[in-house]
Amino acid sequence: MTGEARGRSAQGARTRSRSASRSGERDRKSGGEPSDRKIDGALAGALAAGAALAVAELIAGFFHRQPSLVTGVGQEVIDRAPGAFVRFGIDKLGHKDKPTLVTGTVVVSLLIGALAGVFARRRRIVGDVVFVAFAVVGWLAALDAAGSSAAAVTVAAIFAGLIGVFGLRALLWRSARPEPKRVNARAPQPMSTRRRFLTLSGAVAVGSAFTALIGRALLDTVSVAAARAKVILPKARRTVAPIPRDASLGIGDVSPLITPNRDFYRIDTVLYVPQVDPEHWTLKVHGRVNHPYELTFDDVLKMPMVEEYVTLQCVSNVVGGPLVGTAKWLGVPLPTLLERADVNPDADQIVGRSVDDFTVGFPTKTALDGRTALLAVGMNGEPLPTVHGFPARLIIAGLYGYVSATKWVTELEATSFADYDAYWVPRGWSQQGPIKTESRIDTPRDSRTVAAGTVPIAGVAWAPTRGIARVEVQIDRGAWQEAELADEITKETWRQWVYRWDAPAGQHEIRVRATDGTGHTQTGVNADPAPNGATGYHTIVVSVS
Repeated sequence: MTGEARGRSAQGARTRSRSASRSGERDRKSGGEPSDRKIDGALAGALAAGAALAVAELIAGFFHRQPSLVTGVGQEVIDRAPGAFVRFGIDKLGHKDKPTLVTGTVVVSLLIGALAGVFARRRRIVGDVVFVAFAVVGWLAALDAAGSSAAAVTVAAIFAGLIGVFGLRALLWRSARPEPKRVNARAPQPMSTRRRFLTLSGAVAVGSAFTALIGRALLDTVSVAAARAKVILPKARRTVAPIPRDASLGIGDVSPLITPNRDFYRIDTVLYVPQVDPEHWTLKVHGRVNHPYELTFDDVLKMPMVEEYVTLQCVSNVVGGPLVGTAKWLGVPLPTLLERADVNPDADQIVGRSVDDFTVGFPTKTALDGRTALLAVGMNGEPLPTVHGFPARLIIAGLYGYVSATKWVTELEATSFADYDAYWVPRGWSQQGPIKTESRIDTPRDSRTVAAGTVPIAGVAWAPTRGIARVEVQIDRGAWQEAELADEITKETWRQWVYRWDAPAGQHEIRVRATDGTGHTQTGVNADPAPNGATGYHTIVVSVS
């Protein structure tokens, strides 16, 4: 290269250097930052948040039965969210609503940590403030959760805050270190600063995941399964009559008369199922009563019990939905408990309260009017499954679960509707929730193709306490045709029905409606579940080939 060329090359390098320097200076003055540094900051913040949550989960596991910070925040969202938000979750997600909420809580926490990490690259105090606030919010939420220990929650919050603050600072320090230089030309090229940072980030991510899994495993070891297995249910003083042979139509796709425990719907407000030791469980009966008292689980098992078949339904069930089931329940009649307490005449509401402070409220008269109303301890011949309220729950025929079916119940309080609103009422649901007359097509399924010829259209219908007197099917908006009814178990359970259709080729709309024992026929007016149960005809469309 000639001297002139070398001069031009050097001049170009100096120009590029000055240009880059001016560009960097403009970035600093305008608040700009290389995108890879922002990414590193976001990654550092998210990892610090994840590590904080993982440590909090581990501490909750060590203390046993304590709500973690994630659980506390998620439960607070459930308890304080508008009713429409909760309804949306149940309608769209069903049984997956709670896992989705937990996942969402974690994701939002990671996003907040990522944002804190971006701003903390310039001002470390920002990250400190965010993670301290992060810990305080989690502490307050978990402290408010039922069954929490102030000491356990405080320890978890402190450690989570410290891990978040110092974890973020350490990761940012690693990402901001100057690039290492070779000691001499023969030495191997040292690992770059960013590569070291990414390696550390990977280690933190793996460590956090492992820590969280250990914490969750420790929490999962807290179970009352062994205590439940030791429970010997007493024999009922009054047992149910045998199910009539013709109560089942023998059509495979129709809902069984009795819903197996594993298939029974579950809707409640708890993120994790309460593990209630029957040895420490008590039922307190109090309020506007002349003789308040308290029972242990052994006291309850010694009381006269009855068996009853009852169909339960969640008020969030849409027309034709799955949130309904029938079981054989064993328990102490509520009139026995209320008469012992001598309820005052002005107490027109009984409030059931669970271990997680969830409440329901039902009219006192419904517990005393002769319908099945139980403090239940057994379900389909075995102690209540933990997810369905072990060791005891309430069962009241003819009322939606949100006003009657308290699981893990610990209190019965006599009060009035004028003085107290149970959990769901301030969230937009009606004070009282009698189950509406409803019917459902189980077969054929919606949007299915069936072969031409005789096709059984079948399903179940229910109107607990009133019974089902008639079911009718309509094809393509034609005349209503009466279906064949199976025998009735009791007026408090659903009833199978079938209409044998001579199906012609083509696409067809099928609707069903039921008439209850009082002569009331369900309405075809479509209404959402809120505020007191959905209405309308269950409608399907099938193709006949």
